[in-house]
Amino acid sequence: QVQLVESGGGLVQAGDSLALSCGASGRTFDNYGVGWFRQAPGKEREFVAALSWNGYSTRYVDSVQGRCTISKDNDNDTVYLRMNSLKPGDTAVYYCAAVAGMCTTTPTRYAFWGQGAQVTVSS
Repeated sequence: QVQLVESGGGLVQAGDSLALSCGASGRTFDNYGVGWFRQAPGKEREFVAALSWNGYSTRYVDSVQGRCTISKDNDNDTVYLRMNSLKPGDTAVYYCAAVAGMCTTTPTRYAFWGQGAQVTVSS
């Protein structure tokens, strides 16, 4: 099955930038769309960003629009989430997920998930 591993989380200060990575193997992202989701303590999982399998379509939640960029490197089977101007409200566990051939904001559409990476933004 598809296996995803997030990395790059950590503790940052408000206003800083952070880049998360999601690595896979077997040329997964050549044929799978990818989504980033996050879950804060006591809250439901929410959509953050998505990228279609061919890289032509992107989607972002309104709260990160303009300060978040999703991209991928097919040669290295890696997807990135670059976040700028981080806020304490961005604190959460961030998950990457893969879905065959689409760009969707719906978590139930994604079949494969990583283990998550903690991002903590201090004020």
